[in-house]
Amino acid sequence: MNSSQMIFRNIAACVLLTGALAQAATLTGTVTDRTTGKPAAGDTVVLVDPQAGMSEVSSTTTDARGHYSLNKPSPGPALVRATHQGAPYFIAAPEGGASGDIAVFDVAAKVSGVFIEADVLEIESANGQLRVVERYFVHNTSTPPTTQWSARSFEVILPADAVVEGVEAQRPGGLPTSLKLDPAGAKGHFAFNFPIQPDDGEKSTLFEISYEVPYSSGKYTFKPQVMLPAQSVGVLVPKSMTFTAGAGSVFQSVPEDPAIQTLVARNALPGKPLEFTVSGTGSIPREQQNAQGGQNAGMGGQDSSQSQDTSTPGTQPGGGIGSPIATPDPLSKYKWWILGGFGLLFVAAAAFLLRKPAPGVTPVASTGTVAAQAFAAPATGSAALLNALKEELFAVESDRISGKISQTEYAELKGALETVLRRALKRST
Repeated sequence: MNSSQMIFRNIAACVLLTGALAQAATLTGTVTDRTTGKPAAGDTVVLVDPQAGMSEVSSTTTDARGHYSLNKPSPGPALVRATHQGAPYFIAAPEGGASGDIAVFDVAAKVSGVFIEADVLEIESANGQLRVVERYFVHNTSTPPTTQWSARSFEVILPADAVVEGVEAQRPGGLPTSLKLDPAGAKGHFAFNFPIQPDDGEKSTLFEISYEVPYSSGKYTFKPQVMLPAQSVGVLVPKSMTFTAGAGSVFQSVPEDPAIQTLVARNALPGKPLEFTVSGTGSIPREQQNAQGGQNAGMGGQDSSQSQDTSTPGTQPGGGIGSPIATPDPLSKYKWWILGGFGLLFVAAAAFLLRKPAPGVTPVASTGTVAAQAFAAPATGSAALLNALKEELFAVESDRISGKISQTEYAELKGALETVLRRALKRST
């Protein structure tokens, strides 16, 4: 090898090394145990890549002061995961030298202060089946704040003949996560192996199950049961269908929307089913809900401005809402979010992956906040694409719920849109 070749290779190596150093970054932060108010020493902290199946990029352990330092070898979105007493906690990887502080909580199999604010069933008919999306809004108001987590953190009872299609859960201020239901005893009894973290302000833990039940007769009787005290059980059905409350069940009709029937039963207790029957056919309209969903609920977050104050008498776990029928619908504060659905996972993910925070601004791992910021003022190069993807994802999700496309077609379309997101991300980083 002559001297000129040696010089050239040395220069090339220096250029590559300089580029690698320019892209690499060091993330630092402190992990604090909010249950004790002390630093969380000895917790594992990992940098994960959401674009590569949540693969681990680098890891470390917090010191006696709860401090950690991670190497981020390349630019682009990433998550930081801290594991405390077996439970994982996530934040978006900070950018621009911002501190990546993480709050964690001690873990117990059962904690006091966990209750259901609302169990909401959205029901419509399609192709000889009833399609049901059931959502549980679960609060954890424990003191001191403690995460409830075990193999059976949250238990549900579904109709014995239900065929489950999808299961998701969402942490307070986090993104929806696909899960599986674990059988928990008798037929129709299932459990979530998912942590119920303490509430983050007005944000609680959300669970969703989509399933079908046979409907060839055009009539079906539900006997929903809750495993925790529930302030409200709500049923949403199209106006074209008939709702009939069963013996001993008290459902109040709340006139909230001209195209949807809203029925609410208050103060549901474990072991006491609330029977009702639906008949006829119909679908819940999608166009209006799509428009209202983003305006009223920030794409996946609860409307904190209207959230119920659980500190007042009569609103505690198992307590009565105590509102006369003429008062606003207790489900209205998140009704349009309910109708928008957890199926907007990829919209929220797009906002999370494509957002570019201003220098000095710490990213916030909140679906509602991130989505609102991303769609309100996205980077110029991503705005048109993101808006187009948003509309397309709305359409795909609506077609799935209304039965216009099969589950296979839905999976293919969503996979294709995910590919577009990845390509767009590569161009923007």
